[in-house]
Amino acid sequence: MLKSIIGSKIGMTQVFDEKGKLVPVTVIEAGPCVVTAIKTVENDGYNAVQLGFKDVAEKKLTKAQLGHLKKNNIAPKKILREFRIDDVSGYTVGQEIKADIFKAGDYVDVSGISKGKGFAGVIKRHNFGMQPRTRGQSDRMRARGSSGGQGPQKLFKGMRMSGHMGQEYVTIQKLLVVNVDAEKNVLLVRGAVPSVKTGTLIVNNTIKKVPVKVEEKKAAKKK
Repeated sequence: MLKSIIGSKIGMTQVFDEKGKLVPVTVIEAGPCVVTAIKTVENDGYNAVQLGFKDVAEKKLTKAQLGHLKKNNIAPKKILREFRIDDVSGYTVGQEIKADIFKAGDYVDVSGISKGKGFAGVIKRHNFGMQPRTRGQSDRMRARGSSGGQGPQKLFKGMRMSGHMGQEYVTIQKLLVVNVDAEKNVLLVRGAVPSVKTGTLIVNNTIKKVPVKVEEKKAAKKK
């Protein structure tokens, strides 16, 4: 079963859980998405479902994109993404995928493009320490220092230096779904996720082992 959806970040807020604790959550507009194409092993070499998210004006798409959507009588969509699954027999082109594929208590992996922070030095970008403030070195406090000695006479790949910070594809794993509003297609996910407001997010069922609740552990021991 497909437990993935395309969404958009609305912002952050906080809610109270069942124990009265304040929980920071990210509000995600999850869908509705439309199945725009189905890939099969026989035709494409793999099984996948392609989803489209957010309506857009035709003039903002290329002729190839418009042709692909019009072939299946699908309205123009801003974002198209493929999700690989083992069995695609339960899906048809034009079918809607909504936020109710998730429920409170699920764990998800959320992916998106992180905020761009421009050009940054090593202290901000890599958490380097500052150099001494004394002995007339006031202009070198935030400098990164030596890049190497006479030995290698080159910079090794991966050397931490100043440069562009942020605007990278980031995945935050194993985030708890606190609440699902099926009518408004909204997910409340515990914690922060990458992306700016209104930025595109990909929400997948987590690939990691989820923590077991204390009540479930006690029930398992009794059995």
